[in-house]
Amino acid sequence: MKTTFAVAVALNAAALFASAVHAQAPAPAIEKCFGIAKAGHNDCQTKRSSCAATSKRDGQPDAWVGVTKGTCAKIVGGTLEPAQG
Repeated sequence: MKTTFAVAVALNAAALFASAVHAQAPAPAIEKCFGIAKAGHNDCQTKRSSCAATSKRDGQPDAWVGVTKGTCAKIVGGTLEPAQG
């Protein structure tokens, strides 16, 4: 009985220590990537649409989605500046 209690106490202490030591990773930096959003899946307003999820066509040049910083330049059609048109 004493052994079971000792094991339970040890496991509980280990769990508390593990949760206290575990640090939350910082959120990644996000950048606006224009020209890659599917119709109706943009993150915010554009010159042609009033709010998120209202872009009218795939790849709308002024519609953007947030991506991890450094990713936009790797996506075909992605640009950090809104295109005209």
